Amino acid sequence: MTLFHISIFSAAAILFSVLAKGRWRNWLMLAGSVLAIYWVQSVTPIRYLDFWLPTATLALVGVVWALSWAGGDEKPDQRETLITAAVLIGLVLIVGLLRYAGPLCCLTPSRPPQIWIVGIGLTLIAGLVFGVERGLTGKRWAVIGTIIGLLGLLIVLKTEPLTEFASAGIRSLMGQSVEQASAFDIRWLGFSYVAFRLVHVLLDWINGRLPAVSLQEFVIYVVFFPAFTAGPIDRVDRFVRDLRAEYTFTPTDLYEGGQRIVIGILKKFVLADGLALLALSGQNALQVESTGWLWVMLYAYAFRLYLDFSGYTDVAIGVGRLMGITLPENFERPYLKTNLTTFWNSWHMTLAQWFRAYWFNPVSRRMRTAKKWPVWAIILFGQITTMVMIGLWHGVTWNYAIWGAWHGLGLFVHNRWLNVMRARLRKLDERPALKKAYNVLCVVFTFHFVLLGWIWFALPTVDMAGAVFAKLFGM
Repeated sequence: MTLFHISIFSAAAILFSVLAKGRWRNWLMLAGSVLAIYWVQSVTPIRYLDFWLPTATLALVGVVWALSWAGGDEKPDQRETLITAAVLIGLVLIVGLLRYAGPLCCLTPSRPPQIWIVGIGLTLIAGLVFGVERGLTGKRWAVIGTIIGLLGLLIVLKTEPLTEFASAGIRSLMGQSVEQASAFDIRWLGFSYVAFRLVHVLLDWINGRLPAVSLQEFVIYVVFFPAFTAGPIDRVDRFVRDLRAEYTFTPTDLYEGGQRIVIGILKKFVLADGLALLALSGQNALQVESTGWLWVMLYAYAFRLYLDFSGYTDVAIGVGRLMGITLPENFERPYLKTNLTTFWNSWHMTLAQWFRAYWFNPVSRRMRTAKKWPVWAIILFGQITTMVMIGLWHGVTWNYAIWGAWHGLGLFVHNRWLNVMRARLRKLDERPALKKAYNVLCVVFTFHFVLLGWIWFALPTVDMAGAVFAKLFGM
């Protein structure tokens, strides 16, 4: 999001909350969120793709809702479902019709396809969702297949060779040059977060933990515009509770929400963007001869990354607050934590909680049930695989995988250290000064462990990261 996007979103949130009461609040939130995902979508060199990617997001939302709720024990209100579907189709048609609006064109970065093509696309999507609702609702194999499909699509989008191959295929269909295909052609904004929200819903359906949710509520949950591009990853049951609660806009909401937005803007557009000028990157890493200056660049990168990401989260939480939605926190002073476990309980918390709930805990339980694995092996396998997958969520590269393994091993070593030293560490409670000094030392050590791990995260190749490590330590 740009500063202009944030300004419009903030103004729209206030306007919604002041003018919209009762059920109108949700309808306006739905319309605003759907239109926003077209507006913030990045421009692509593939013709019409910046229109079809947000449309595909809505199609996936419809399919997952039809799989999970349309045939549940609590039947959805058919009239409201049809109205919601009609509103969604109408909004997409409006976006498409802006092609003919002259100076008002367009909401998407480039001109949408001709309206008859949009009509055909919407007809196919409606037929798909209707077919799923009639024939596949509540089918476990269909839910599992959809989860695999969503994760497979995420892998394609995160793996440059696969994305480039997909780009070539789409270019061929559009009659464009295949030779110019690039991994950067397909920039599906928000898909990483959309996929995890949808997979969370499907996994909760499998485990019997899914509450009844209307199509209107589900669409708002998935594409809620403050959290669409950069999270946090909310849970559907928590989000819907806020959505259904009576809400009256108050001066306190304006002050606290506005304050959070201003703090986020200062973090992102003043501090983080300022640090970006000297932060470590693939462009400047090998040009620096001074070891001291390289350390400065690494520190700048660490704080720039935190301020950038937490700044966007502050904006999302602030705009949500203006609309009566309390989005979950994502950061809690992570660089001041005394160990790696508490760091990951305070850095990108909703992502870490997602992997803990849907991978680490189930895998650990199954390994314990098998009774073939010692405790240390369960912890080692669970932590390394969890952190490697968190790394690969950012991109399927060796550097992201190594960054994940770096943190997984760090978490395992801390777990074993704590297991051995727990009794001795309790004795520090009797010596406050020594305990304070120990905690300070732990904060410094943990921060620098995380700091060195950012080298793998910041640089594109293993060789480049290795060269930076060597230079940092004078080798």
